[in-house]
Amino acid sequence: MATPKVTLKLLINKKTNKVLFAEAGKDFVDFLFTLLSFPLGTVIKLLSKNRMVGCLGNLYQSIEELGDAFFQPKIGKATVLNPKIPFRPSGSTLLLSDGGEDGIGSTTRKFYLCPSYHKNVADNPRAKCPQCSSKMRLEFSFLKAPPAGVNSEEGGFVKGVITYMVMDNLEVKPMSTISSITMLNKFNVQEVGALEEKVIELGMDEVTLSVFPLALFMGLNLLKASLQSQTVLTNVFLGA
Repeated sequence: MATPKVTLKLLINKKTNKVLFAEAGKDFVDFLFTLLSFPLGTVIKLLSKNRMVGCLGNLYQSIEELGDAFFQPKIGKATVLNPKIPFRPSGSTLLLSDGGEDGIGSTTRKFYLCPSYHKNVADNPRAKCPQCSSKMRLEFSFLKAPPAGVNSEEGGFVKGVITYMVMDNLEVKPMSTISSITMLNKFNVQEVGALEEKVIELGMDEVTLSVFPLALFMGLNLLKASLQSQTVLTNVFLGA
């Protein structure tokens, strides 16, 4: 079975050593759109509190160090430190995954009922039914239906029949010959010889860097750069 890969074609200005834009398929665009669904607690957990810009890393650490006795019993510290992502459509590219239950790798959300099947639903098994006071411990899964007219087998956020242009600052638009020429004019590219195409392939099972697969390592860098820079693709793929 072939190893899944996320492929990007970067158009690079060799004179400035900057990415002008990337030609990408739905897999990479789905990943970028998934970044917007991450709760802040998940972002801090993925990047680690020491890599966060500003004070949010300190806030996360203070919650880690607080004892469980300080938190409401129906919520718990884990709810704050490991928030659930509201929705990620099935088929989205998993460049980032914490492997946790209901985490980034989850394609469904879990909900809970009381043993008496009263008409109450909770997303935390420690919650109590307001009618019978029993814990809401009967688990069931919520599957989000695809929008009307969308191929449910394809999954993800965007359609796969389209090639997308991803700018260095992560703007996304449909790819076309006219849009490519417009971008070259915008960046005042005078010599075609100054341009270079570079193909990036991120395999899900590639050689590891430290403890991370290469795709996960790149995914973390893309997430981090998107919070700090307007030249994300250049920073991550050219090291500039």
